[in-house]
Amino acid sequence: MAAVQSLSQLLQKSSIEEHENVLKACNAALKKSKTDLQAQHAKVVALLKLDRYEDALRVLEESGDALKGKAPVEYAYALYKCGQLSEAAKVAESQATGRGARHVEAQANYRSENFATAARVYESLAGDEAELGNEYNDLRINTWAVYAQRLWQRQGDMPQIRKPTRDDLEAFETAYNAACASIARGDLKQGEILLKRAKELCKTSEYLSPEEKASELLPITIQQLYTQLRQGNLKNAEELAQEISVSENTELSTKKIAQNNILLSQKQNTNPYKLYKLFHDAPEPRDSDKLFKFQSSAIEANSHALDLDVQKSDGVIRSTTKALAQRPYPSVDPDDSILSIYNAAAQVQGKTTQQAIQELRTLLARRPKDIGLVLIIVQLYVGEGNTTSAINVLESAVRLLEESISEADQEVRFNPGLISVLISLYRQEGRKAHVKAELAKAASYWRQQSKQPTSLLRAAASSLLHSSNPTDLAISQDLFTTIHTKNPGDKFAIAGYVASYATMDLAKVKKELDILPKVSDLVPDVDVTALENAGVPQSQASLAHNAAVLAGARKRAAKDQNARAKKRIRKSRLPKDYDPSKTADAERWLPLRDRSTYRPKGKKGKQRAAERTQGFVVNEKSEDSAAASVGQQQKTAGGGNASKKKKKGKR
Repeated sequence: MAAVQSLSQLLQKSSIEEHENVLKACNAALKKSKTDLQAQHAKVVALLKLDRYEDALRVLEESGDALKGKAPVEYAYALYKCGQLSEAAKVAESQATGRGARHVEAQANYRSENFATAARVYESLAGDEAELGNEYNDLRINTWAVYAQRLWQRQGDMPQIRKPTRDDLEAFETAYNAACASIARGDLKQGEILLKRAKELCKTSEYLSPEEKASELLPITIQQLYTQLRQGNLKNAEELAQEISVSENTELSTKKIAQNNILLSQKQNTNPYKLYKLFHDAPEPRDSDKLFKFQSSAIEANSHALDLDVQKSDGVIRSTTKALAQRPYPSVDPDDSILSIYNAAAQVQGKTTQQAIQELRTLLARRPKDIGLVLIIVQLYVGEGNTTSAINVLESAVRLLEESISEADQEVRFNPGLISVLISLYRQEGRKAHVKAELAKAASYWRQQSKQPTSLLRAAASSLLHSSNPTDLAISQDLFTTIHTKNPGDKFAIAGYVASYATMDLAKVKKELDILPKVSDLVPDVDVTALENAGVPQSQASLAHNAAVLAGARKRAAKDQNARAKKRIRKSRLPKDYDPSKTADAERWLPLRDRSTYRPKGKKGKQRAAERTQGFVVNEKSEDSAAASVGQQQKTAGGGNASKKKKKGKR
């Protein structure tokens, strides 16, 4: 009891901000009694206030369960700051109570990228501004941050698009997070406007010191630089890069992103080997200051790109092959696809498109379920205008996955992204039947799963609604019923639900039909007469055809195109010595040897026949002369004239 009184007296003499004095008082008390729980608790709080998180965690671990039970929020916060995110979230959820513990739980889930869980925790903390006070602004800032991160991660169960309110535009933190959400959604223009707003609010803030302003302006400027790079405004990007100044106190994750964006702005005018060195000189983030997954993936992709720029293709092949061997196969994860793409780029670096396609097809034969490799081959074919070959490659991969009995392969086969690529290719070639069949097959698979992609089910239901097949119509009815049940206020689901039952059971959808707006209410301002007078708008192809007709460049009719071209008859030509008064030789069409007038050169026929007759008298003189002539010919062939080549005759 004396130790507690002594500690209380020491704390009374120190102000609440003099954490060093508090720490000294706690150490003095603990020298007298190491098991003093109050002194241990005060020491942990002082260490946390001094940003000595590892020391605080060590005190908590050494003091045992008694201190952890007394200070669960401090324990969870120390775990969070030391990078043990999953343990921090677990302690805050199970052991700690109160709103402070819920904030630590939400933040730990946020840093461990469990954004859906973080969003649910923040929703449970929401309330009126009058009740929450300053906490209300913190909740607005953090909920916007979670919303932006879910957009970056492309999570499919997102609610409707959230738009910033007037209150959100009155604080630079919420304006900045709303800008990040717009950029993640792809709306770079709106993101640029919101970033300018956040920058002006931060500069004119009366509550921040100059050092705090510089710290808060840094991420805003880095994000501005990113938006300019994405839009191709290199001149503006270079000007923004000059504004960025990274100090020693800046977080390592912020330093890494800043240097990455600055190097990208200088890529056009800088030696790639210098860029490579500067890129790898940046320190790597650690502990709770780590990059998010989508950020680290972009940094890793840039690293591979720089390796290719400095001719390190073999290194890229080795590193990506090793990384792919440790990843699930097959996979539709964007990180795995990026590895496959850079592996393929290193394999075919410096080759033409056709050569690259041939080599990648050979590589695909060894890795037939590599979705990233399949997609890059499809992209190359589409770039060449060969949509049919692109469809064949994708269909082969899909068929191979469909024939597999593995559940993982089936999930990859019916991945919404992969389905959308195949559907887009089918539509480009006008294969409407293939589109309906593919969507029906995908819908049948996902209806049996617990987590269903709503966007794919909506597309399948809408497509099958136009089918004349009763089976397809029944599937469309079930899909629209499911979508409408999940979200009764969705106008698209209501309209589809009514349309699917309108021809079969109108009474069933009478209630929903009354909810939909009437046609007369939708077109009260439409001038039908003006539309009729204006005519039907023509397509670009029709306009081009009409312009060609007016210019006199008429196209041949379709029936003329299919008609067989007439054979051109040559004008007969007579020989120069042709005499019409003479009778032409009747055997002139026969070969020379077959004509009756043909006489072979050389000996007479009778003499040649007589020489071949047995018993003929041999003429010795003729034999001697023949032998002499043969010898003379052999001698001549070996003489000096042997080097002369026989001239080729004319053909």
